[in-house]
Amino acid sequence: MTSTPTPGSVAARPGPTETRGTHPTEIYGSLEVPTGPAPLQRRLLAALADLGVVALPLVIGWFIVDSLRDDNGGGQMDRAVFGGVALITAAALLVWNRGSREGATGQSVGKGWLSLVTRDAESGQPLGTRRALLPRTGSEVVRLKTAVAEGFTPIRRDTSMAAIRKRRLLGLALLVLLLAAAALASVAVGARPMTFAEIFHALFTPTGLDTDLVVRTLRVPRTALGIAVGIALGIAGALIQGHTRNPLADAGLLGLNGGAAFFVVLSIYLFGLAGPNEYLWFAFAGSLAASIVVFGISSIGNGRSSPLSLALAGAAVAMFLSAMTNTVILLDQTSLDGYRFWVVGSIAGRGPEVLWQVLPFLVIGTLIAMASTPSLNVLSLGDDVARGLGTNIVLSRTIGIIAITLLTGAATAACGPIAFVGLVVPHVARSITGPDYRWLVPYAGIIGAIMVLLADVIGRVVVRPGELQVGIVLALFGAPFFVALVRRRKLVSL
Repeated sequence: MTSTPTPGSVAARPGPTETRGTHPTEIYGSLEVPTGPAPLQRRLLAALADLGVVALPLVIGWFIVDSLRDDNGGGQMDRAVFGGVALITAAALLVWNRGSREGATGQSVGKGWLSLVTRDAESGQPLGTRRALLPRTGSEVVRLKTAVAEGFTPIRRDTSMAAIRKRRLLGLALLVLLLAAAALASVAVGARPMTFAEIFHALFTPTGLDTDLVVRTLRVPRTALGIAVGIALGIAGALIQGHTRNPLADAGLLGLNGGAAFFVVLSIYLFGLAGPNEYLWFAFAGSLAASIVVFGISSIGNGRSSPLSLALAGAAVAMFLSAMTNTVILLDQTSLDGYRFWVVGSIAGRGPEVLWQVLPFLVIGTLIAMASTPSLNVLSLGDDVARGLGTNIVLSRTIGIIAITLLTGAATAACGPIAFVGLVVPHVARSITGPDYRWLVPYAGIIGAIMVLLADVIGRVVVRPGELQVGIVLALFGAPFFVALVRRRKLVSL
């Protein structure tokens, strides 16, 4: 029996497919599709949800700024930095939600939850990003059923090579701007509150005041070291995951952190070294030795390493080195005290001489990593395919291991093992660029630097007048972020 359309609705023809997201739903028989605008109540609920998306960072920012009052130990620059971050975040969410998302698909976050669509009243099609951001005239909000039945089609993203390249270059430029902003925040925020005038005076017209010394001898070198280490760890993480084809791989999997830790403990126990500047070279030598052992073990048998043999050899060497490290620190209290200070991972307390010692290795490692990205793209297709395309797998993997060792060894030697950067950053970069390592590697480097600097800034503020080491902050914020990333995006096979 066929249903009879009621006034104010149209009867859809039997048999079409209603598309919602990526899951088509077959419509059997006759379906009544409402016409006209969506109910006012649903539109208001959607507007409130969209308002909440933008208001959330503003509310959090207000509480943070209020907690940084002068009587609470805060400063003018502290309030300006965190207030500015809240405003920029809110503006970015507004552009993404109301402009990019709603303009192209007709659905913002709130409208998506309530199955509503914003469309042009005359054509019945999406508004476009620019028009969606401006005060709207000639638009209407309808039910998703109505829009689909009347031929609404979301704007498809341009997938031509020129458009993809343009979007990637734009994204890289935006990340560079974010890195510059994070660097300014790192210089401006610290355990000692400062004003705009004091920061400007210290950077451009120093006269030897206490504030000048704090900025120029402590904060600027610390910021520069954070940028260098963040870039190194981000790039190394991308290379490690690419060469092992393991989405959960990081420097710890290849035993690099374990080698550095063991050599640091030995240097303290045997030679009585007391500071990071003194056992820096031992940490670097430990990472180098561990990489040689891992690569050698993985190549035993058929004469060439594979992603599986690299991961297994790295895990075995890491566990052995961890056991040896624990043996030494249990025998000597001085070694335990020095190891506890080094192992948390921090960019504080390192003078400019530390950066200058490791910078050549970081630069060489970065250049080798960038040069190896084309061969890594081929290796990601599988060893058999890469061999069939004429790629020297042993040479490509050896070059990759050299770059990983230089980057991870130098970064770990300078700051200790900093977790989650090499693990999380490649996934964030991959979600933006896709699997092309020619773009993924530079994206991972810049995102890694931003993550390290932001974690360091947060660590300076949360327990003022003390500080939390950057490794602790990254563990606190990185773990739930990575869990959310895994739940939202299925980890692809590399």
